[in-house]
Amino acid sequence: MAELSEQKEQELGDIKSARQSSNGLWFGVIILLIIIGLAGAGFYFFSQLRDQQQDLGGEVKGEMSKQIADYQSQLVAIQSQLASLESSVAGKDNHFTQTLADFSQLHNEKLETTRKELNESIIRLQRQLGKTRGDWLIADAEYLLSVANERLHLVGDVNTSREALEAADQRLRESGDAATFKVREEIAKELSLLKSISVPDVVGIYASIQTLQDRVDKLALLLPYTGKTLASPADSKKFPLPTENQGLLNSAISQLQDAVVIRHSEHEVKEILTPEEALFIREQLRVKLEMVKISLVQRNEVLFQSSLADVKKWTEQNFTKNTDDSFLADLERLNITKISSQLPDISLSLKMIKDIATLRVETDKAIQPLDAMVTVKKPMAVESSKPVETLIPTEAVEPSK
Repeated sequence: MAELSEQKEQELGDIKSARQSSNGLWFGVIILLIIIGLAGAGFYFFSQLRDQQQDLGGEVKGEMSKQIADYQSQLVAIQSQLASLESSVAGKDNHFTQTLADFSQLHNEKLETTRKELNESIIRLQRQLGKTRGDWLIADAEYLLSVANERLHLVGDVNTSREALEAADQRLRESGDAATFKVREEIAKELSLLKSISVPDVVGIYASIQTLQDRVDKLALLLPYTGKTLASPADSKKFPLPTENQGLLNSAISQLQDAVVIRHSEHEVKEILTPEEALFIREQLRVKLEMVKISLVQRNEVLFQSSLADVKKWTEQNFTKNTDDSFLADLERLNITKISSQLPDISLSLKMIKDIATLRVETDKAIQPLDAMVTVKKPMAVESSKPVETLIPTEAVEPSK
């Protein structure tokens, strides 16, 4: 029994050990399968990862190539901008160089012009310093002759023109230049022409017109107007009244003398002027007289006569005849007054003195035969004890300056 139990236990142990060995085998197989599965899964994942890496590397390469292409295009754009900038800088440099060259040329031209003007001024100054006193006197006479022409033809100042001509003749006489003899002869003719001119008294005529303007307020208007200050009637004392009525009458007259006046008028009174209209009539007359003064100052004979006619017509239309007879008489005297005269031409002497060099040449040509004649006849003059030089004017034989 014991052996059977041991045998059974041994068999049970063998069965357990066999089971355990089979279980271990299956466990190892399972583990091996798991390892193989894991290895396959790892290989699969590794291949997937490698594919993903390859795909990612392609994308990165594509992105990198795109970025590189973009960078290359940007570099090309930058290079083109740099090229345009370089061309612009080169153009500006050329422009600045050309501008500087033009400015330098202009500056040189201005310097050359200034140098020429300075040289001309120096030469002119040397000529001025080299002039003699006679040359200065002739230049002064030329200026006086130009002043005489300007004052005569621009202003109509005959007196100043005559004085300028006389002063110019005095300068030419003091110069002692024989070439100025013809100029002095022409100045003498022009002085005789100026002395024959009757010069109107412009100042006196202007004062007369001003006096007429001052008398405008004293003229009586043809039509009555309101607001006029009247004097007390002088006829109130011609007829004496009783003493008891005198005070009452005087008080009544004093109340009515500023309101009522009786005046005889030859014209029909169609309206009564307002103070503004009366003032306008007087001011209009002053304005017309002012036009007369302006035409007098301008020496406009036609405007002067027409303005006086306008003043006379306005006076006759708006003022009474019994109080402005002297006013109209003064207008008539002004109407027959001549304010302008025919001015002669005195420019020939100025033209001659400006061409003094030609006159000097002509004078030298005229003096040379006289000098030869004096030299030939000098011995005969000694025998006759009468110098031939005294027969020749001093100004004719004096050499030119």
